[in-house]
Amino acid sequence: MKVTWVTWVLPNPSAFTAQEVKEINQWVNEGGRLFLVADHMPFGGAAFNLAESFGFEFSNGFARLKKEGNHTDYFSLQNERLKEHPMLEGEIQSVTTFTGSAFTYPEEAELILRFKEGDISLEPEIAWQFADTTKTIDLENYAQGAVMNYGKGKLAVFGEAAMFTARDITNENGTFKVGFNSRLAPNNQRFAVRLMRYLVE
Repeated sequence: MKVTWVTWVLPNPSAFTAQEVKEINQWVNEGGRLFLVADHMPFGGAAFNLAESFGFEFSNGFARLKKEGNHTDYFSLQNERLKEHPMLEGEIQSVTTFTGSAFTYPEEAELILRFKEGDISLEPEIAWQFADTTKTIDLENYAQGAVMNYGKGKLAVFGEAAMFTARDITNENGTFKVGFNSRLAPNNQRFAVRLMRYLVE
């Protein structure tokens, strides 16, 4: 797969009309199951209104853990960024993400992937164009994955898409694997299966 980067510039409007947001929210409230994923800019902006209707607020940037270099993000029980949850069944000790976005969450949400003090979201005006003056948000009290009961339904909200894929990406730096294909994400496939089972239970 050869990736061609698109230039995304603020503002990033909603992907959903007000009526669509209302109908989706009502559908979940009446028993529907929603898996809402909004990756890095511009997708946090595109999904903001829909997520907000459930009490979540996406940042519209590029979230990353506090670390050296441009490596994948590792959420584990050990580093306290992966939260204990019945869906993990005591077996999944870590989950790997590949940039993505962050969000705040309502009190009743159950966190799965959480950020800590020192983790940041870079929020440029043009996607992938960063400078010393780029707006930066500290991600303490933000999350990248959560689940929640909503009325008679359920939803799962995640701020990263590649973790749920199996991709070989080719660019000017060569070919690299993300998601299920990455040796750095040995638990992601099992995690995705457990998450889908949680939603349909």
